[in-house]
Amino acid sequence: MQFKSLASVMLAIAVSASAIPVVHAQDYDRRDDRRDERHDDRHNDRRDAMAHEDHREHERGFGPEHGFHRGDRLPPEYWSHHYVVDNWREHRLSPPPRGYQWVQNGADYALVAIGTGVIMQLIFGN
Repeated sequence: MQFKSLASVMLAIAVSASAIPVVHAQDYDRRDDRRDERHDDRHNDRRDAMAHEDHREHERGFGPEHGFHRGDRLPPEYWSHHYVVDNWREHRLSPPPRGYQWVQNGADYALVAIGTGVIMQLIFGN
């Protein structure tokens, strides 16, 4: 009887002792994987931003230097009545959403947020 009890206790200790390192090793591996994924995401974000900047250099923009792109903020001088298109129908433009206005420079048009000057859309003429 004592042999069975001793064997049961020894078996229980062996099973529990072998399970502890396995659980910790699995958790550690998962943490390393998440750390690697976060590093890869940051690296990919930086690479995407750099590619976007490279693409912008070759992409036509709005304004006299063609340097303003979607998401950029137009300088306040473009917010003046001289550039703002009030008769958007005559220019065959869609009605601007509430809080936006069309701005014209040459044959190009930009849909710009009135409060911030951020470009939402660009339409290029010939």
